[in-house]
Amino acid sequence: MAAADTPVLLINAPLVAARLGYPDLSGLDLLEAFAFVHPARFCVPTPRGLAEALGLPVPAGDDAVPALLQQAAGALIAAVSDPEWFEREGAWSALQSLERLRWPWAQVLKPHVARPTRAERWLFAALPEWEEAPERPAPRQVDLAPTDVLVELARLTGSSAEQREGQRAYAQDAARIFAPRTERGVPHLALAQAGTGIGKTLGYLAPASLWAKASGGTVWVSTFTKNLQRQLRRESRRAWPMKRADGSPPVVVRKGRENYLCLLNLEDALQGGFAGRPAILAQLVARWAAFSSDGDMIGGDLPGWLGTLFRKRGIASLTDSRGECIYAGCPHYRKCFIERAARASAQADLVIANHALVMVNAARARDPNQRPTRLIFDEGHHVFDAADSTFAATLSAQEAIELKRWLTGPEREGRGRRRGLAARLADVASYDEAGGEAIAAAVKAAQLLPSEGWLARIHEGNPFGPFEALLGAVRTVTYARDESGALDQGYGIETEAADLPGEVIEAAMGAADALAAIRVPLIRLGGRLEAVLADPPDWLDAQGRARIEGARFALAWRIDLLAAWEALLARLGGPADPEFVDWLAVDRSEAREFDIAIHRRWLDPMKPFARVVLEPAHGVMLTSATLTDRIESHDPDEEWASAIARSGAAHIEARPLLSAASSPFDYAGRAEVLIITDIKKGDLPALAGAYARIIEASGGGVLGLFTAIRRLRAVYGRIADRLARARLAVYAQHVDPIDTGTLVDIFRDDARASLLGTDALRDGVDVPGESLRCVVLEQVPWPRPDILHKARRAAGGGSTYDDRIIRAKLAQAFGRLIRSKDDAGHFIVLSSAFPTRLLSAFPEGTPVLRLTLDEALQRLASGVSKADAALDLSGLAPPANEERLT
Repeated sequence: MAAADTPVLLINAPLVAARLGYPDLSGLDLLEAFAFVHPARFCVPTPRGLAEALGLPVPAGDDAVPALLQQAAGALIAAVSDPEWFEREGAWSALQSLERLRWPWAQVLKPHVARPTRAERWLFAALPEWEEAPERPAPRQVDLAPTDVLVELARLTGSSAEQREGQRAYAQDAARIFAPRTERGVPHLALAQAGTGIGKTLGYLAPASLWAKASGGTVWVSTFTKNLQRQLRRESRRAWPMKRADGSPPVVVRKGRENYLCLLNLEDALQGGFAGRPAILAQLVARWAAFSSDGDMIGGDLPGWLGTLFRKRGIASLTDSRGECIYAGCPHYRKCFIERAARASAQADLVIANHALVMVNAARARDPNQRPTRLIFDEGHHVFDAADSTFAATLSAQEAIELKRWLTGPEREGRGRRRGLAARLADVASYDEAGGEAIAAAVKAAQLLPSEGWLARIHEGNPFGPFEALLGAVRTVTYARDESGALDQGYGIETEAADLPGEVIEAAMGAADALAAIRVPLIRLGGRLEAVLADPPDWLDAQGRARIEGARFALAWRIDLLAAWEALLARLGGPADPEFVDWLAVDRSEAREFDIAIHRRWLDPMKPFARVVLEPAHGVMLTSATLTDRIESHDPDEEWASAIARSGAAHIEARPLLSAASSPFDYAGRAEVLIITDIKKGDLPALAGAYARIIEASGGGVLGLFTAIRRLRAVYGRIADRLARARLAVYAQHVDPIDTGTLVDIFRDDARASLLGTDALRDGVDVPGESLRCVVLEQVPWPRPDILHKARRAAGGGSTYDDRIIRAKLAQAFGRLIRSKDDAGHFIVLSSAFPTRLLSAFPEGTPVLRLTLDEALQRLASGVSKADAALDLSGLAPPANEERLT
């Protein structure tokens, strides 16, 4: 009642509402005010984080928070009243719009924001334009001298830094990928295992910076997580300045298009495309865009919590997530953040990217000359998974609907600007009759693709068109064959695409004909666009030419997609291809269907990776702390076998350089692995109680990792209130309305907080110090026995393949615990069914003990002691049920 009657001051209204079970909670959210007053500035969305961001005293406890909220509001009002307010540009105009949208803070801030003496420029006029630059010449052939690499490494680490022999050897090994290539299609390939704390980032940046300066070429460093991208950006400042003498950046962070703000989408949102709360979000994003360094909305300088304050799709709707870009046809093309990043990366010495972008760029870059040729894949143990996703083919209802929208435009008139192919190429259609006919034919054929209400029609047995008929047949056979038990649990179901009934094959033939009816006119249209460019009309200026080039690129992508779908459907009625794994699926979330799909994956995705990425390159390194498999025999050949297989090395002629540098950390004295023996599998109350008691004994600082979202939610629901009463904050992925990156920021900022999550937190989370003192696994991370896994397991050695995967996951999870030489803590597994053969996943010398929960809690309370942390081998006999679990 108080919240409804009075506009209260609060921090993160959605989170508070979720905790209170009061979804309609609203008021004066200080995070929204902070985003307006200080756009593009970092702030952890907690009382402590807000106090630090505003330079206020950090509250000593919860009872001091109410006073802080008032002080923070006062500080924000004082900031906008200050004549030296850095972010004043555009604020007054934005506040007028926000007042019309009834933003709660507008009336509070308006009296304190002075009206400018001159009219403020609109965002789209104020943003700077990018400039064209001449194509960078091919890099000079350079062979780096080992002594020069060590000198550069010493410069980067600093004169006062301790010299680490492991890092020096690692840097010299990394330098070998920059040697001139001796044979076409055979790159220099290095696989480098670098233990945590070895300093691998500077270890490879030293030869990379040396080569880039000497050759005039570009090095691409690819990561799997955004956290490592941010770390790389910081570390690169030791090797390169922020700007060159001509003002261009030598280091560029490059991401996929869907990460950047689309100015055309933002303009549409500001002019009525968004209504209500999303319209307020658009105004705050516009404030941010004026001060952003690169327009990166996902992991850049846009606060990760901003989108969650409004609605889930708000941020995504402001990016080019559907591939609708009209390139030079856009009025903001010369100011586009995406185009700016692409051009900056072409001139950069170092490009920091992610695995997926590197692979997509190698496969279908608009400019083949910009494909990377010197590549370092950090977090290299994820390259296999990234390749698996990149080179996959999925024919689903949702994918087909997106294609239809790209071709025909939205089905219903709305506020948005989305236009179909005919509208985007109207001038070409009016000039070139054959091109216009091709557009009309493709748009007409696309009408047979799934449309709004497709799932309801399939449920009613009344599908529209051949594609919906196929989806209905796939759904019927998938339900009929399911034996997984997932149906009763609310999860998605699947079945192999083998021995399919005639109804599915007949429906697939009809759908394939429908796809061909779209693909053929698109091919004709591509030919007509080439003809227009070859013999341009008088009205075709440089901007129009660039727009047609962009349309050709988008067409080629869709034509390839349609061809892949047709090949997938043709396979359904024929013999199995041993190179691929095909299956049918009905995707469900909490027993609710949302998609139906036919999937195709490479049995070994490193085959296309080797062809597309490795062979065109001159030098490639894959590096990670968990690149090799840790096995009991410690046989080097066996330990490297998995890394070689999952790097693509087996599919090229090059013999990879194998390099290993051990971690300098004292795991024997700073960590313990505790395997709890008295928590029964499936006993949810016992599991929740164990988590609560561990967090209480540790005083927070616990990272809890789960293999199932349902168990995570159930455990959180049982322990959150109990721990909150003990002043121990617990945050949970898939529960709290906060993005994962912000959850980690909150966890890092509060030594008494704990965080529960799934796979996204098992890797790439870097929380050194007191904030992470204990990692808890609910159980051994057994692989999910889906169709794809079973096929790869059969081809990869059966249980040996499973063990490699599990050991890798355990090693990655353990790696979250010790991030610096001063860190110490416990790694706990709440399952007695822990086979002895998997213990080699942990660093050599790490004490491993099997004990009860009560005994473990005593060790938690006393901390890690080197004196009594001797390896207990007596309790490591295989459990009686090991064979069954295997």
